[in-house]
Amino acid sequence: MAESVQDNVERGDGDNVKTENFFTLKKWNAVAMWSWDVECDTCAICRVQVMDACLRCQAESKKDFYGKQDCVVVWGECNHSFHYCCMSLWVKQNNRCPLCQQEWSIQRMGK
Repeated sequence: MAESVQDNVERGDGDNVKTENFFTLKKWNAVAMWSWDVECDTCAICRVQVMDACLRCQAESKKDFYGKQDCVVVWGECNHSFHYCCMSLWVKQNNRCPLCQQEWSIQRMGK
């Protein structure tokens, strides 16, 4: 049987009164969640969440070695993020960030 912790509350006259806890913690499970380190979680070019594959990769069913959709995220110096597939097509027409119009320069890439 789990031992419950009881609090001793001191009354003004010096007597200790034992009070029972409302509940006893018997089990605890921690849950964690991850997300991309992005300013906006939607690709401004294709309007799909950055965590998901872009429309082009979904249509072509591109898969990586493990069978997952292979669509890499790219961050610019302006800290805006897009699917690499989307941004590579965008840069061919306009070498500026679609959101802030700064000249596009890749800061980092990742999954």
